[in-house]
Amino acid sequence: MGSLDRRARTGANAIGRWLVAHPRLSALAAGPLAALGFSPYNLWPLALAALALFVALVAHAPNGKSAAWRGWMFGFGHFTLGNSWIAVAFGYQANMPAWLGSIAVLLLAVYLAVFPALAALAGWWLAGRARTGWVMVPALAGGWIVAEWLRSWAFTGYAWNPLAMIALGPFERPGLAAIAQFTGTYALSGMVIALGGCWWLAARWRERRGLAIALALLPVLALLVPRPLGEPREGTLRYTLVQPDIRQEKLNEREYFEENFARTAALSRPRDDEPRLVLWPESGIQDFLREGYPFRYYLRFNYLADPLASKRRIARTIGVNALLLSGTQDLEFEDGALAGARNSVTAIDGSGQIRASYNKAHLVPYGEYLPMRDVLEPLGLSRLVPGAVDFFPGPGPRTLELGEYGRAGVQVCYEIVFSGQVVDRSDRPDYIFNPSNDGWFGPSGPPQHLAQARMRAIEEGLPVLRSTTTGISAVIDARGVVREYIPRHSAERRDGFVPPAHAPTLFARLGNWLAMVWAVLFCVIALVASRRARG
Repeated sequence: MGSLDRRARTGANAIGRWLVAHPRLSALAAGPLAALGFSPYNLWPLALAALALFVALVAHAPNGKSAAWRGWMFGFGHFTLGNSWIAVAFGYQANMPAWLGSIAVLLLAVYLAVFPALAALAGWWLAGRARTGWVMVPALAGGWIVAEWLRSWAFTGYAWNPLAMIALGPFERPGLAAIAQFTGTYALSGMVIALGGCWWLAARWRERRGLAIALALLPVLALLVPRPLGEPREGTLRYTLVQPDIRQEKLNEREYFEENFARTAALSRPRDDEPRLVLWPESGIQDFLREGYPFRYYLRFNYLADPLASKRRIARTIGVNALLLSGTQDLEFEDGALAGARNSVTAIDGSGQIRASYNKAHLVPYGEYLPMRDVLEPLGLSRLVPGAVDFFPGPGPRTLELGEYGRAGVQVCYEIVFSGQVVDRSDRPDYIFNPSNDGWFGPSGPPQHLAQARMRAIEEGLPVLRSTTTGISAVIDARGVVREYIPRHSAERRDGFVPPAHAPTLFARLGNWLAMVWAVLFCVIALVASRRARG
């Protein structure tokens, strides 16, 4: 037995020496291992081990520049794997070669890695001379919170896969992510860093056996021990959630428009006369429903070449006692010429009347508009979404007043990933509708998208209803529990009652100011402890 222990220690020491000798390569390897904590892999022990290594590498950096480089290498590996689903999107765009998708993932990782680099530099500086002790853990956690918050809005923002998603449990329970209502997503990410730091400290203090065991067990207990959720509450507003499973290669092709509508309509017919909310995905309606466009646009895109006829057909489909929320597109004209479009959600009642609409505010660069179009278009680059004009952004979160069908907050597709930016706080809705088209993004993008929608439900204390073209569609209650879902590549519907909203959470009241309070707390702890260590 003693021989086995000696061999284990020898092997561990050899690994440790290699990591010390090659810190940047170690950081590069730790990044993708940490990304394996996200859906659909959910390998959180591996992710925490990678984060423990990351904390160690930053703690032992000889200077700030070295710490930043280690953070950048970690981020480059992390975002390369975490965003690999983006490469799939290029396979659906004839104007750009598919191989460009891999290049795009790498270039995006080059930029996004700046934020872990900033976090590492901030943590190294805050910890000061005490950085090789426990002080490094709160210092890096505080720096990471601020860096993730910056990533969510700098240069239009890219908030996909914050580290907090590692803390999210399976469909039937939210796990540690349940505390996001008191912290916000970005502060929870800092806490995930701290959990990884616990394993680093346990390894450093292994001679103090009791403390080391406690530190090693803390993350396991935090992520695995079930928390009381309370009894699920039932609502009174009926819904029909539709997933037509229209594949991306058919979604925007004129020859399939009528087939696509028929497929969606077949899943939407009323089964009784009770009032209900019908939910269709992004791009659920291809026809233009607004009146007053030049006739040639209706002739090209509307099957019936008449917006009034299109609305009447939708009304017959859903029945007189229903209201449809669906993704649509609206056009914008200037001086009689087409200037742009809107990615919209339109509410249509059983008489064919438009009751309300929402225009997507947080557009996807290169997906819904082409930055620097005058420069890039002559080089042969174009948007991933077909079309020669860019989409225009809407004004931001708003609540649609729908009478007996409740008060709907709307977030189209990608918008749902932005913590603190999904609800009009002065006009709180009853639920959030999140129509999406995830057919672009391969096997890993859709479960990651759903996971982030669950986090918004927890933060805001609001149910989230997701209707997608190809999956994963879901009904998420205000606790982050998935009540119903439709798996990928299934054409199905779900009927039920919209789960009720909770009272406004602490995060719903304070937004990301709450996450900044946690960041300040971590940073103050690190600074005070660092100064005492110097004294």
